[in-house]
Formats: sequence, C-alpha cells, structure tokens
Amino acid sequence: MAANEIMAVLMFVSFIALVFTGFPVAWILGGLAVLFSAFAIVLDVDFALNIGLDWSYTSLTVERIWNVMGNWVMVALPMFIFMGLLLDRSGIANQLMVSFAKLFGSIRGGLAITVTLIGILLAATTGIIGASVVLLALLGLPTMLSNGYDKSLAAGTVCAVGTLGILIPPSIMLVLMADRMAMSVGDLFLGAVFPGTLLAGLYILYILAIGRFKPEMAPAAPAENFDMDAIWSLFKAILPPAFLILAVLGSIFFGLATPTEAAGVGAAGALILALIKRQISRQVMAEVLQETSRTTAFIFAILLGATAFSLVLRGLGGDHLFERALLGLPFQPSGIVICILLITFILGFFLDWIELSLIVLPLVSPVVINLGFDPVWFTVLFAVCLQTSFLTPPVGFAIFYLKGVAPEGVDVFTIYKGVVPFIFLQIIGMLIIFNWQALVTWLPAQAYG
Repeated sequence: MAANEIMAVLMFVSFIALVFTGFPVAWILGGLAVLFSAFAIVLDVDFALNIGLDWSYTSLTVERIWNVMGNWVMVALPMFIFMGLLLDRSGIANQLMVSFAKLFGSIRGGLAITVTLIGILLAATTGIIGASVVLLALLGLPTMLSNGYDKSLAAGTVCAVGTLGILIPPSIMLVLMADRMAMSVGDLFLGAVFPGTLLAGLYILYILAIGRFKPEMAPAAPAENFDMDAIWSLFKAILPPAFLILAVLGSIFFGLATPTEAAGVGAAGALILALIKRQISRQVMAEVLQETSRTTAFIFAILLGATAFSLVLRGLGGDHLFERALLGLPFQPSGIVICILLITFILGFFLDWIELSLIVLPLVSPVVINLGFDPVWFTVLFAVCLQTSFLTPPVGFAIFYLKGVAPEGVDVFTIYKGVVPFIFLQIIGMLIIFNWQALVTWLPAQAYG
C-alpha cells in the first residue's frame, strides 16, 4: 500500500474509534479532515489526484461546503422537519388510535395492528423517528399492556413501526441520500413506496401469526360496537393525514411540484391542520420552531463535517482503495452487494444512519453502479439496511426513545427482546427487495417513463 492509502485507512479507522468517545460527530469528521490534511502536507504525502503538496486540494472544501449550503434540494429538510413536529402537536394520532382500535381491537393482535397502521400514516406525514416512537409509545403501549399484551411484543411493535418514517416518503434520509448521490429525490421517494409498504405488511403478518398461534401474547380487546358513527369518526380521523400525504407526495408524483416545493406545501398544510384543530399557540409554535432549528442545525453540522471528511479521504485515495478491496472479493457481483449490506448492517450497531449515509454510501455506490446495478434500487436497499440501525444495540436510537417514555416494568432487556423478531423481518424484506428489483424500479419507471 502506498503512503496515501495507509493514511486513508488510518483516517477511516480513527473515525470509527473516535465515535465511541461520545464527542460530537460533526467535530470528529471536520477535525479529522483538517488533521489528516496537515499530516499529508507535513509528511510530504501526495494526494491521490496529484494536485501538489499545498492547500490547493483541501481548499476545495470551502467550495464544496458552499455548494452544499446553496443546494436548493436541501431546503426540503427543515420544511419536512417542521411539518413532522407540528403534526406531533396537532392531536391527529390520538384520534386515529381511538378510531382504529374500534375497528381492529376485537381481533387477536388488533391493537398492535392499530399501532402499525397509525405508524404508517405518521411515517408518511412526519418522517421523524423520535417523534413517531414517542407518540406511538404514549398512545399505544399503555393500551396494549392494559389489555394483556406481552411486554416484549408491545415494545417491539412500537419501536419497529416507529422506524418506518425513515424509509416511507417523505423521508429526510432519502433527501440526504439524493443530495450525496446527485440523484432525483422524486425517484427515491417513488422507489421507497413499495419497500416501505412491504415492511409494514410483514409486521402485520407477524402480529397476526402471533395472535393466531400464541394468543396469550396478543389477546383480543373487548368488542366495541362499530356503527355508522364509528365509521364517520374513522373517516374524519383519516382525512387530515390523507390530505397531507396527497398534498406532499401527490404533488411530487404527478409532477406538480419539486420535492422542495412539496415540502413547503406540507409545512403549510400541517400549519393549517393545527389551526383548524386549534392545537396551536405562541408557546407551541416557539417550541416547534426551536426544535426544527436545533434538528436542522444538527443534521447540517454533520453534513458539513462529512463533506470535508469525504473530500480529504477521497484525495488520499480512499475511494479507489475501497473499490479495489470490494472488487477483489472472490464473489460474483451479487455477492459483493451482499458483503456491502452485511458490513453496513454491522456498522449500524455502532454508527448512526447519518454517518453511514454521508460516509459509507458515497464510497460503495460507484462500485455497485459500475457492476451494472440500478442506482435507485441500491440506494433504497441501502436505506432499508440502515433502518435496522435504529433497532440494533448498542446505538439503537428507537430503543432509547421508547425507554425514555415507557411505563414502569418495560426495561431495556424487554425492549431488546421485542425488537429481535422485527430485525429478522427487516432482513427478510431486504432479501425480497434484493431478489425482486422491480419493487423499487417499477414505480419510478411508470412515473417518468
């Protein structure tokens, strides 16, 4: 290995090691970029692009950061975050819980199915994992436990369903991936519709199977009359999120608006719904704006650090090194993709999805594309793989979100036990998507020809 490649390996290993220190990831990424740039110059190590041993290459970081901050697509991020947080305060989920419970509560596993359906609607409107998990936990977990549900099944359902928001569009993860990959956000949104629905369907089938073969884990709730009044209540509960989903995704899918414009439509729609339901006040609005600013700043800080890190790593030849390592594996192209997904799955135990999206995906995607695979298919498959990172210890954020609001008696071990079956269901979903690429590619092809 050449000196620059050794430094590229040390840079990547240093990043993995420093993540465990608890230091802010944005500072780790940016700091390593500056540090290894200085090392390369002081130690007289050529950058891979042979630009010279001055700051001419690393000075490109300023230009890259300017391009990131000036990217019109990234404006969608704070808009979608604002939309999700405002809907969290609108009371829509509470009405959905009551209405769906009347419809499905009387069947075995019905309350867990209710939580799943509400989670799908929240995923298609909020897309914020923390808000979805906490909201589902506060609404659904006490109800399931009071009706005799197994604690691990109830906790696992809330965690797994809450993570659907990171995949089902509009997803802030897909917006970030589209920016990193210079791809169309609309293509990724369309490509993720069927995979997200597939995972939700697998969850429901698993819950129904538990209710059928282990009824003591998911007993039926007391039957309630489901008359015309209940049907009308369910319709009124579904109408607001359905309107918002149609406004956001419909405007993108039918070519009426760009993803950025659709994000503005969604934010305005969420504000209108909150006003109609009289769930808005100065204090609530201030809290939503403050949390939106904090979350947006957190994501952009990591994005800027990752931009600098990726630029220096690529200048040291890291991308070519990873490409040679992957192509040197004694496998067919499909086997190489499986190895990439396996490594990503393992890294998900320790790293957040943002780091994996910004660092790992740009490194491996050129290899996969050169092997002849569809970039939209692989990016969505990579996103499904990253979804497991929210459920796998020790950095499973959905687990910690749930633990923070879980009732007494639901400890971390119970939650870990509950999420394991859903992790296997996600792996099954990945295998289905891997073998049937049309699940991802068909809808974009129909929409854009």
